[in-house]
Amino acid sequence: MSRGRGGVPMKDLKRSYDVEGGVVSMPSIIEDDDADLWPLPEIDTKKSKFPCCIVWTPLPVVSWLAPFIGHIGLCREDGVILDFAGSNFINVDDFAFGPPARYLQLDRTKCCLPPNLGGHTCKYGFTHTDFGTARTWDNALSSSTRSFEHKTYNLFTCNCHSFVANCLNRLCYGGSMEWNMVNVAILLMIKGKWISVSSVVRSFLPCALVTSLGVAFVGWPFLIGLSSFSVLLFAWFIIATYCFKNIIT
Repeated sequence: MSRGRGGVPMKDLKRSYDVEGGVVSMPSIIEDDDADLWPLPEIDTKKSKFPCCIVWTPLPVVSWLAPFIGHIGLCREDGVILDFAGSNFINVDDFAFGPPARYLQLDRTKCCLPPNLGGHTCKYGFTHTDFGTARTWDNALSSSTRSFEHKTYNLFTCNCHSFVANCLNRLCYGGSMEWNMVNVAILLMIKGKWISVSSVVRSFLPCALVTSLGVAFVGWPFLIGLSSFSVLLFAWFIIATYCFKNIIT
């Protein structure tokens, strides 16, 4: 097969000459936007393989007091889970705090994966390029992984939700670069699927036991205190994310 300059096959080159207009266009490479979107493997809950999914599991102690708080990760196209589990550390295929209890599979066709600056399908263009784009789903996760390998973990300002949000912003998922720890959590809370009945029990039973024992031994003040803790925790994430963006990663 004959090849063009730089080793590009001649069959991939498209030449057009506008003689009447006096304009000659240079050869351009024909791109297939869906070329990298090969079929994903099936979700395998027994092996904890969740291709292109956000996964969630309850946190020890914290989820006992506030069951809406948990640990999340984002999965590669082969289903391997990546999660920000500590300072300068990304877990690979070893989800921290136990197997996933909930998951949400994302649609790769909703990502902006530009081959060049002119190939954006999102409205952000240069802003997206400046933040960091990716050609494939896995490439975006790899770039975010390298970035978070140099970040300090903090439950309140830079946590596992921050890592997932960074990946989604790099993918410009859903045409948005406004992903943060709050809307990622809400997305999973609303659209996420429970893996099994036992996952539901594992997520809420400890909180129910702690609440029951607290009310039994302390009385209603315990319930008021527990509710106040949950409200304050939720309020912190809302206020810090949308009012003090400089302290949230």
